[in-house]
Amino acid sequence: MSKQMKLAAYFNPTGHHVASWRHPRAQADANSSIEHYVEAARTAERAKFDMIFLADSNATRKADIEAISRSVQFIAHFEPLTLLSALAMVTKNIGLTATASTTYQEPYHLARKFASLDHISHGRAGWNLVTSNQTAEAANFGRDSVLDHAKRYGRAHEFAQVVQGLWDSWDDDAFVRNVESGLYFEPSRMHPLNHKGEHFSVRGPLNVPRPPQGYPVMVQAGASDEGRELAAEFAEAIFSPHLTIAAAKAYYDDVKGRMQSKYDRHPDHLKVLPGLSVVVAESDDKAAEDFEALQSLIHPIVGREILSTMLGGMDLTPFPLDEPLPDPLPPTNGSKGHYDSIVAMARRENLTIRQLGQRVAGARGKNAIHGSARKVADMMEEWFAAGACDGFCVMPPYMPGQHDDFCAMVVPELQKRGIFRKEYEGATLRANLGLPLPPSRYAR
Repeated sequence: MSKQMKLAAYFNPTGHHVASWRHPRAQADANSSIEHYVEAARTAERAKFDMIFLADSNATRKADIEAISRSVQFIAHFEPLTLLSALAMVTKNIGLTATASTTYQEPYHLARKFASLDHISHGRAGWNLVTSNQTAEAANFGRDSVLDHAKRYGRAHEFAQVVQGLWDSWDDDAFVRNVESGLYFEPSRMHPLNHKGEHFSVRGPLNVPRPPQGYPVMVQAGASDEGRELAAEFAEAIFSPHLTIAAAKAYYDDVKGRMQSKYDRHPDHLKVLPGLSVVVAESDDKAAEDFEALQSLIHPIVGREILSTMLGGMDLTPFPLDEPLPDPLPPTNGSKGHYDSIVAMARRENLTIRQLGQRVAGARGKNAIHGSARKVADMMEEWFAAGACDGFCVMPPYMPGQHDDFCAMVVPELQKRGIFRKEYEGATLRANLGLPLPPSRYAR
């Protein structure tokens, strides 16, 4: 069988587009509707997606009140692990991946939650490891400012080490449950961690058995040098932000090269999945019409506010909407991948702040395409064949409409080309992604 593409379904409540909730084929109250998520999860599973992915933050977006009152992203929505535990009960094969920050949690809390989700789902959990860079989040945890980039990633690195150590607290066969002898677990198969490091001191053991997958699948998204290093050491899937094949392939080769040279990891044990927002229709013209109608729903103030956020919280209000970005721009403490991609696009196309705001606000810095199923599949296959990715994180611009359309139109086209599965390979997320089961450090 030829190499198969991997697909993640990115579920923002009403869709990834900033004006998604205004579209007639979106569910405006999706942020508080479990029924909406259940149906979307079942649709993705019927289409044989590898995983569902839920983004998250620890704050309601801090921005101009007029801007956020017209937006749905990160305003009020379900806590993702609670939601995924519910979805585990109505799905069987699809992976369940959620964002959880290393900045405002303790490793023990997070290790326990994801180990529990992995057991509840019979081995389908994934953890998207992020650091928090918004001042609104810092304010919810008694801090006046965010940690600088290097400190956030230093903490994240140790955090991931501790979490994996806690997941190894019990051998896979520790719980003998011998009714006749009265022995519930074998004492020699329990392992306190006794970690003492720069950021954390954690005794252990974890009070949850070892996860069915050994470790829930580790997902990451970071384009900075620190982010790439973290991904090379720990990540098994990456959601990347690149807008061109050349940039995506350079990133792909760099991270996978670090995996091999520095951490002795096989490059196939990491799946790079660029974000892709798709408007698909029966023809290119109909897709373009739908896309333009969706774009027309973006309020200019919302576009500017989203652009400001994606540039690391830069205040753009002093600058005219119909002039280009100021040059030079100050450096950012936010996502370097988004910052670099957006500034490069603005300079390359000489876009005004209004135009750039509309461009990035829709897909929020991710790649976007509109067209027929054939056109969309051609683009996806081109990236895949060029070695720029292992698949995509598909971000429906509005839900359920475009999620349903992608599953009904694009997935069959990919299957017809022999580059996407028709049936799941296994019962766990690791099995379907082609990832090995990590042995316990004590077994090693």
